Amino acid sequence: MAGLLMGAYGALTYLFFFLTFLYAIAFVDDLPFAPKTLDSGAQGPLLTTLIVDALLLGLFAVQHSVMARPAFKRWWTKIVAPPIERTTYVLLASSALVVMFVFWRPLAQPIWTVAPSAAATALLALSLIGWGIVLISTFLISHFELFGLDQVWRRMRGLAPAAHEFRTPAFYRLVRHPIYAGFIIAFWATPRMTLGHLFFAVGTLGYILIAIQLEEHDLIGVFGERYRAYKTQVGMLLPKLGGGRAGVATQTKAP
Repeated sequence: MAGLLMGAYGALTYLFFFLTFLYAIAFVDDLPFAPKTLDSGAQGPLLTTLIVDALLLGLFAVQHSVMARPAFKRWWTKIVAPPIERTTYVLLASSALVVMFVFWRPLAQPIWTVAPSAAATALLALSLIGWGIVLISTFLISHFELFGLDQVWRRMRGLAPAAHEFRTPAFYRLVRHPIYAGFIIAFWATPRMTLGHLFFAVGTLGYILIAIQLEEHDLIGVFGERYRAYKTQVGMLLPKLGGGRAGVATQTKAP
């Protein structure tokens, strides 16, 4: 019964995550069918808006990074059963995104605007390609483990947790962090960059650069010299000439 309940919890959380991910695309790209986006809604005072939006980004960043750290996991799994630790992480990360969607305050002042044209369409298409890179990259490592389904499935079947692997499929031979690279493309490629969108893009870029340092510290702790060699052979977010054939850990990549 416990296994079945964990399986249902994992499946419902995954569905919640995936719907949140799809809405995030519409939210960031300001798609017309989304009820709330980065640039929609009434605009308030500049300082108040910046404070609120910074707190929303900070909420996601703190939850996303602190709960992914090994020391936190060791403490957390004394409270939460290990098979649903990742599922709970995904649930809270998705919830933090929903909070941001609801309470985000726009700053509509234009930084750049590309009139409807082939160039504007190309920028939107590039953003969607970035989102595609994010999703594909999760499948290249272990999508269902990354979002908690593999763990609850193994619990239901009485199997041991999956072992850490070190490998470099496809994008991971070009850059060490294609998920983050995809997010950067998705956030910056836009035909209409407003002040609010720019604040979001700069804030998330800063978080990504910090998160990478934390993740790579954890990866070195797991794989040691093998990951250090990978760092010298493969670029962090941009391809490096002469990249090698090292690997990447699936366990420390965040959704």
